[in-house]
Amino acid sequence: MQVVQLLPTISYGDAVGNDTLAIQDIIRQMGYETQIYAENIDGRLPARTAMPFLQFPDLSNEDVVIYHGSTGTELNFRLPQLGGRKIMIYHNITPPAFFHPYSPSAEQLTAFGLQGIENLRDTVDYCIADSEFNKANLREMGYPCPMDVCPVLIPFKDYERTPNKRILQQYTEDGYVNILFTGRVAPNKKQEDIIRAFFYYHTYYNKRSRLILVGSWNGMEKYYDRLCDYVNQLGLSDSVIFTGHIKFDEILAYYRLADVFLCMSEHEGFCVPLVEAMYFDVPIIAYRSTAIPDTLGGCGMLLESKHPKVVAAAIHQIISDNRFCQKLIEGQRQRLVAFAHESIKQRFVELLGSFLEKEGLG
Repeated sequence: MQVVQLLPTISYGDAVGNDTLAIQDIIRQMGYETQIYAENIDGRLPARTAMPFLQFPDLSNEDVVIYHGSTGTELNFRLPQLGGRKIMIYHNITPPAFFHPYSPSAEQLTAFGLQGIENLRDTVDYCIADSEFNKANLREMGYPCPMDVCPVLIPFKDYERTPNKRILQQYTEDGYVNILFTGRVAPNKKQEDIIRAFFYYHTYYNKRSRLILVGSWNGMEKYYDRLCDYVNQLGLSDSVIFTGHIKFDEILAYYRLADVFLCMSEHEGFCVPLVEAMYFDVPIIAYRSTAIPDTLGGCGMLLESKHPKVVAAAIHQIISDNRFCQKLIEGQRQRLVAFAHESIKQRFVELLGSFLEKEGLG
């Protein structure tokens, strides 16, 4: 019996790729033969981490394919023709409307992705969503199959690596408040709302503050250019840093420097950076949308409004009230326990084992 995984693209260091690799280890530990197959394989990954989809095996009814649904791809339409019982892990797809003013190709890709996921609703035997929000999305699409929620497996050991010393030395000693957001530069992430709130904080509360926006804008150049124009119009060019795509040790350094993690995103299927902020004891302010309340689970400051005056006041409260800040951090530490690797691993083992048993395959 094989339990193989299939996904459109496996990338080095991204959340879906990390989840796929962690699940492969779990499947092997459960005693099943396994392999990862993908249409596109990041060249930075070790050789044979994944095999090309062209080499996907013929599966029998005694085998299982775990499919990661996350983007527009022909795999969404080819999966029904593949053999084996089918499990989908759903990571969500950003609504196309976010990309309309900025990237026709991204708009088309996400529309194609949602069409493809809907196409699978009568094909998949079982679904695992990585948030309640994603599970609700599948139900809205008419998925009739059993489904459960299991958060992504996050490689916390990676965060124990040494942070970039140059960045730590550059920004540690100047006494500035560092406000951080990590995530690709994309319209659904609403970096413009982060910048707007930072303008109010920087102008009315603390001139000795900077905003650090970590993430690549590859494919979103038009959106990035508009953000840069906005920063210049607000007179913030010396106080807002766009890092672009950076090395992992540099990301670690920015987390260690951060005084506040600020998320104004309007679409998240899970939002791993929130958990990363918990890990680094960075107090979180986030706008209530999509999967963000699920991931926070009652911790951090969850705002009903993203009015810049409201957000700026929230930042000021964290920075100026140490007792309040420590209370937030303690709540985040308690929430972080729910994402412990062993806990999520055991949850996945139970869900996969239960499915196999019900299908007579365990």
